[in-house]
Amino acid sequence: MRIISVDSVKGHELLAKDILNDSSSVLMTAGTIVKKEYINRLKELNIEFIYVEDEIALGVDLTDSLELQIKEQCQEAVREILTKYSYHTDSELEEIITIADEIIYDIMREPEVMYNLSSIRNKSEGTYSHSLNVCALSVILAFKLKLPRQKIREIAIGCLLHDIGFTYITMDYSSLIMEECSEKEQKEIKKHIIYGYSAVENMEWLSSTSKDIIISHHERLDGSGYPFHLKNEKIRIGSKITAVCDEFDSRVYGNLVPRMKVHDAIDYIVSQAGNKFDLNVIKAFVASVAAYPIGALVITNQDEIGIVLRQNPKCPTRPVIRIIQDAKGDKPDDWVEKDLTKELTLFITDTIID
Repeated sequence: MRIISVDSVKGHELLAKDILNDSSSVLMTAGTIVKKEYINRLKELNIEFIYVEDEIALGVDLTDSLELQIKEQCQEAVREILTKYSYHTDSELEEIITIADEIIYDIMREPEVMYNLSSIRNKSEGTYSHSLNVCALSVILAFKLKLPRQKIREIAIGCLLHDIGFTYITMDYSSLIMEECSEKEQKEIKKHIIYGYSAVENMEWLSSTSKDIIISHHERLDGSGYPFHLKNEKIRIGSKITAVCDEFDSRVYGNLVPRMKVHDAIDYIVSQAGNKFDLNVIKAFVASVAAYPIGALVITNQDEIGIVLRQNPKCPTRPVIRIIQDAKGDKPDDWVEKDLTKELTLFITDTIID
């Protein structure tokens, strides 16, 4: 199974997962043959990517992807909780604790898990998938940093709510790039942290750590962040962790910043270690995130094209790949699998967006 853009559909692909609409109703069931005439309708429904089974996807198993597991397990619940909060009472929001505990439990079952971002997201999933990804990755980093279990729980809850202030932003920011916005637009977008903190400030069930994450996840070590331009140790560890995970997910999925490939987003984050982001957090981050996600099409230094089959947890930049096109542009006659931790002269130079 692999993920492709609907623009890449050539017709006759086998759908590997149900396609759902915004209300979680099934639009197209797994096993359906996708036809080219479906493309425009899918786009009208904000469906930009689909899961397919094809010859290239042989050997690719996305079922173990933590991102996919958590999305399927928790995304609809988060959507429902935040929607109910918007229209009802603050007490509805406390249900978010259950989601945080589920994510922590999933990660504790596999403590050496590599976080495998797919780098695609349909428009309707934006806010909820972002919060889940930031939460899951923050929990992984918090465990690697050996923080107390209660602190990890508070960080998880804060991450799930870190962008709750966007509920109060009336302008359509979904397709905006922050640095291209007018000063007025930037000020309005930045207000989400104030709106969010004001909304939860008096909620007694929410810890100070969680509340701090909501208002401080855009602070940076060098004082270039907002809203208070805090520096270094004035920023709490929960907010330092969330800052890295929020920045990473935003850059991979193009959330108010230009979109980057996963390995480029990792390089950017690492380049800011000790400047904007905490060095110890960055070390945990680099050890936790797959630079080349499972199912990604990659180019090697030997001009081969491969697809990532598995990760090597001890070496995030050197996964196991299957060669699907050799240097001459031909398809190999036999299955060619290469473990980059053993093929020491072979490395990935770039990824291909399908």
